[in-house]
Amino acid sequence: MARSVGSGRYTYDVMEDWAKVPAGWEMPAAAVALDSQDRVYCFNRDAGHPVMVFNREGEFLTSWGAGQFAFPHAVFVDAQDNVWLVDRNNGQVLKYTADGKLLMTLGEKGYRSDTGVDPSDFGSDGYKRVKRGGGPFNLPAGIFVTPEGEIFIADGYANCQVHHFDAEGKLIRSWGAPGNGPGEFNLPHGVWLDRRGRVLVADRENDRMQVFTREGEWVRTWPAPLIGAALCYVDGDDIAYVPEHNSGMFSILDPEGAVIARWGSPAYRTCHGVWLDSHRDIYVVQPAEGVKGRTVVKYVRR
Repeated sequence: MARSVGSGRYTYDVMEDWAKVPAGWEMPAAAVALDSQDRVYCFNRDAGHPVMVFNREGEFLTSWGAGQFAFPHAVFVDAQDNVWLVDRNNGQVLKYTADGKLLMTLGEKGYRSDTGVDPSDFGSDGYKRVKRGGGPFNLPAGIFVTPEGEIFIADGYANCQVHHFDAEGKLIRSWGAPGNGPGEFNLPHGVWLDRRGRVLVADRENDRMQVFTREGEWVRTWPAPLIGAALCYVDGDDIAYVPEHNSGMFSILDPEGAVIARWGSPAYRTCHGVWLDSHRDIYVVQPAEGVKGRTVVKYVRR
C-alpha cells in the first residue's frame, strides 16, 4: 500500500519513483511546472538535459536546453504554454516555446545590480549581505506570469526586491528593501498572483508569506507558521501549496493563509518547487530516498 500524507479532503498517496528518467541520466531537480496538457517540465541542474519533459504518468517525452544555463532555479508555464526559466547565476529570465525555441530574454547575461553584495559572490547566502534594493537583477529566484502576460520576478539571492514587467518586458516597478518588517524581504524566493490579483511573495529567510497589491503596497503577512517558505502555487480556489525549504515541511493554506494540511520531515529539507495538474495531484521538487540531490515526487490526491 502506498504511503499517504495529509488529512481530510487533502489526503495524498506518495509516489517517490514517479519520474522515469532515462537510464544513465541524472535529474538533480530545481523546479517543476505543468502545461495545459499535463506535461511536466522539470528544470534541473544537469548541463546535458536541463529541461526534461514527462507526461503525468511519469513517462519521459523529451529534453532540451543542453549547455544553455549556468544555474537552473525556477520554471513557470504560462497560459499559452510558453515555458519561462530563471537562470539564477546568469541573472536572466528566458521565455521559450514548449519545444525550446527562445522567444524573449529579460536581463543582461552576467550583469548584477548594485545591492552592496560583492559581484563575485555567487553563494546561496548572499541575501545576508544585501544593503539595499538594486533593481533587476541580482541572482533572481522565482517567477509568475499573468494570463495577460505581465511578469513578476522574485529577485532574492543577492537582492531584496520583486520586479513587475509588462508583457513586452518593460519594467513597470520594483519594490522591497532588506529587513524583516512589513514589505521588507530576506530572500524573496517565490511569487504568485491569486485570482483576486493579490501578489503573494515567499519571503524565505523571514519564514513567511507576505501579501501585496499589484502596485507593491503591503497588505498583510499570512498567519501560517512557515519555516523557510520557498514559493507557492495557488489553485483555482485560491488554495495555496507551500514547500518549506528550511524544514522539509509542506503546507496547504486557505485563502487567508491558515493551515489546512501539513506534512513532512527534516529528510525533505531543501524542498524547492511545486505545481498541480488538472486532477489536483501535486508535484514537489524534494529529496527522496535513493536519489542524489532532489527529484520530482508526485502526490496523488485521494
